[in-house]
Amino acid sequence: MLSALKGCHFWVLATAVLGVGNSDPAAAGNNIRHGGRKLAEIPGGERQKKREKLKGTEGPIIYCWNTQVFGVLLIPYVFLGRALKLYLLRKTEIMADIGAITEIPLVLKACLFFVVATAVLGVGNSEHAAAGNINIRHDGRKLAEIPAGFISIDCGSNEDYFENRTGIRYVTDEGFIDTGIAKTASPDLSKTYVRPLKNLRSFPQGKRNCYSLKPDQGKNNKFLIRARFLYGNYDGKNQGPEFDLYLGVNKWTTVKRTDAKNYEIIHLLSTDYIDVCLLNTGQGVPFISALELRRLDNSIYPITAGGALQNDDRWDVGIANTSTVPGTIRYRDDVYDRYWYAEQVGQDLIPVSSVSTIYTNSTDNAYELPAQVLKTASKTKNASVALKVSWTALDTVSKYYVYLHFAEIEKFEPGQQRELTIDLNGERSLLDSFKLEYLKPLTIAQDDPPISGGGTLYVLINAAQGTTIPPILNAYEIYRLVELPNKPTAQDDVTAMLEIKAQYSVTRNWQGDPCVPSNYSWDGLNCNNDSPPRIISLDLSFNDLTGPLPEVLGQIPKLKTLDLRGNKLTGPVPEALLEQFRNGKLDLRVDAHPDLCLYTPCKGKKKKEFFIPVLASSITAVLILLFIIIALAIYRRKRGSDMVTKPSIKSKNQKYSYSEVVKITNNFRTIIGKGGFGNVYLGKLKDGFQVAVKLLSPSSNQGYKEFKAEAQLLMVLHHGNLVTLVGYCDDGKKKALIYEYMANGNLQQHLLVTNPNVLTWNERLCIAVDAAHGLEYLHDGCKPPIIHRDLKPANILLNEQMQAKIADFGLSRSFATENDTHVSTSPAGTFGYVDPEFATFGNFNKKSDIYSFGIILFELITGRPAIKRGPVQNIHIFDWVYPLIERADIQNIVDPRLEGEFNTNSAWKVVEIAMSCALPVAIQRPDVSRVLAELKECLALEMTHGRSQSMTIECRTSSMPHNTFHLELESEIAPVAR
Repeated sequence: MLSALKGCHFWVLATAVLGVGNSDPAAAGNNIRHGGRKLAEIPGGERQKKREKLKGTEGPIIYCWNTQVFGVLLIPYVFLGRALKLYLLRKTEIMADIGAITEIPLVLKACLFFVVATAVLGVGNSEHAAAGNINIRHDGRKLAEIPAGFISIDCGSNEDYFENRTGIRYVTDEGFIDTGIAKTASPDLSKTYVRPLKNLRSFPQGKRNCYSLKPDQGKNNKFLIRARFLYGNYDGKNQGPEFDLYLGVNKWTTVKRTDAKNYEIIHLLSTDYIDVCLLNTGQGVPFISALELRRLDNSIYPITAGGALQNDDRWDVGIANTSTVPGTIRYRDDVYDRYWYAEQVGQDLIPVSSVSTIYTNSTDNAYELPAQVLKTASKTKNASVALKVSWTALDTVSKYYVYLHFAEIEKFEPGQQRELTIDLNGERSLLDSFKLEYLKPLTIAQDDPPISGGGTLYVLINAAQGTTIPPILNAYEIYRLVELPNKPTAQDDVTAMLEIKAQYSVTRNWQGDPCVPSNYSWDGLNCNNDSPPRIISLDLSFNDLTGPLPEVLGQIPKLKTLDLRGNKLTGPVPEALLEQFRNGKLDLRVDAHPDLCLYTPCKGKKKKEFFIPVLASSITAVLILLFIIIALAIYRRKRGSDMVTKPSIKSKNQKYSYSEVVKITNNFRTIIGKGGFGNVYLGKLKDGFQVAVKLLSPSSNQGYKEFKAEAQLLMVLHHGNLVTLVGYCDDGKKKALIYEYMANGNLQQHLLVTNPNVLTWNERLCIAVDAAHGLEYLHDGCKPPIIHRDLKPANILLNEQMQAKIADFGLSRSFATENDTHVSTSPAGTFGYVDPEFATFGNFNKKSDIYSFGIILFELITGRPAIKRGPVQNIHIFDWVYPLIERADIQNIVDPRLEGEFNTNSAWKVVEIAMSCALPVAIQRPDVSRVLAELKECLALEMTHGRSQSMTIECRTSSMPHNTFHLELESEIAPVAR
């Protein structure tokens, strides 16, 4: 039995190996051809060269396909043999006990089935391969016919297909570009054109949209790149657009004609990829119909360093009647898929043609012109007349190269041979005389310097002196030199940015080269002017990025600033970044997020085996704690509801009786403010210290709750940029809060157009810094944090020294944790300053205060109110300022009452801060600590500007140390919304 098993196993392996082996002779078979020539006939060294050049023809594909298929089939056979062996061994033990042997023939039959099936597959495929027929097809065409080094994109198509005439496989542009809209040309206009021109992709959005092409063996290889355009009135406007076409970081041409126009360029790639970009120049929406890439032999079409060759003309010469020509000659006749157009023979020329076979690929002429092109030619009537090729120059500075293609297709008597010379534009001879051999192609490539000059340029082909056979020409090409002066971004920087773009699915304007051209560089990037350019700053802040930080961030060597704040990144910061940060070479800005590890090795990482029990115990503890909290909350709420009278305010501040309040206010003589809670009166203590007395109106029940909230907070909050509580009155129904008096009123009064005392730019900056200091204390200096919820200029008070202090804490809330939010159905804040997310969803947190602060900054900058009331509609300050920011019109943004007395750089920086604060999505807004730091930088800019003008700038910002206060608020005095 085991002998039979071993034999079965052997036949399985042997048959699979035979299947693989059969592909080898098939691949080398004499019937496998490319371009009509047997690969077996190519000499050894030339064969290898041809295989490299024509990789992807039928022979190599047959070999690779059979090898891969049977190599894969071999794997399950090996495992099957082992499994059968183990199975039978086990069965043998069992059957020895029970005496049953009936299952062995079944197993042997199964083994025999696999042997036969494998043999059939192996022989069948070998026979097909030997015959040159592969039964693998797509849309009726052999995959073996796809030429190597070709990329053919039908822009806007929704499916891949094989083009009927050429057999070239065109693919959709998915994966080459992630912008644009697929469109279809008008059927009436496109019906006579080939399929790749019937679809198109238009780009109504963005200034630069790029296709990124990555051919096999791209770097240091030469390619023909062809962009095709058929407007076809796809948009119904009957007005074709005009736009620029870029090759990488350099301008290729301006696309003006879009009626089935092709633009071709030959380029030596310096990288593994090439970007073809369409740039909107404001003269219509750019579009493209097809994009084609064809690999060339590196020895043809020599290119000057720092340049590329744009094809202006390519003609098949000597056609007696072009109406009889079936169409453009291209692939498969031309292995490089060049487009050859028929040129009608001139009146002074004689057409020449031949039916003899010209073996273009059996010669050493790497240009490999189609035999059909070389079979026709034009010649002059006699040897004394030159054959002239002329064209009109684009301008006086354009430089041109001419390629002349010859093949002797006339048979002469022995000893006779055509000998020619070439004159370039009357300036120089291209080379000494040369002779043509019968049916042997010859290409004369113009060397440097190129032909230049305005008007008509020409090349003269003459019969050599002393010869009687007239000059001849079979075909010619004219190329214009396109200079490529711009250097792309350093390759390792580009690789890093592409990896970041892919990992985080960044869209924005991340198209083409990151740094070049500089006016189209990617958002969030700053680059230096090195050659090549390098990335020195990367801002990815507030993009809601998730996942781990890519290691590639540490592979941008010149990076000086990296801003990753406002995201949900996890894992360790790459060691390379931390090392640069520790050495002071990198300004690294990240959030203190619990899932982001800022130190190595990362702390708190547990072994996998501990994860489940720790998680289970943690969940249990949380549930118990949650139960206790809920029980306490219910108990305290019950206790609070049972109380009949309102509690007195407990405070360490001085307590005043109502009669003392009357004396302090001189019988409430001077009103200095009003609110929903009641009036504010000017007062004076016995020592002459002026105070402001906020008296609670007895009819305001909601005001009483705010009154309690403000008292509760101000009794424990102490900061130089928060208003100071001097004392309180809690005398039955008479309740009052007594504050320090702020002699210069509130910020709103100073921003009024009617106020003759205009705040200087420096004063505005100082007020902004003061207010940010106060807000930072509330958000970061208090545990739990305090959210003001009603920040506005009216609640920013100014003392005699114009020091700003935040006031009115009636709507303020504290939270159990810094990340807590609250959902409230009650209104809070003031119209114009309320966070859009709070207005929509009822959620508020620290970022709600940041939004309000951003609006205050805009008011300080512009001198306009948050809401400008108009006869038809009200205008929010953000809607007013945004168009001016887009136009970079800083002079009309800043308060005109300043009469230009401000530092432009400082003003722009404050505008940027205000914009970031007023973003509609809360998570994208910065923290107050960042806002404060940025405002201090603005102040530093202004101080530098001031010193240069012998001015002194001082801000009387509080120097109180940033201590953390832990608040213990009584539940019955918890603040509530107005």
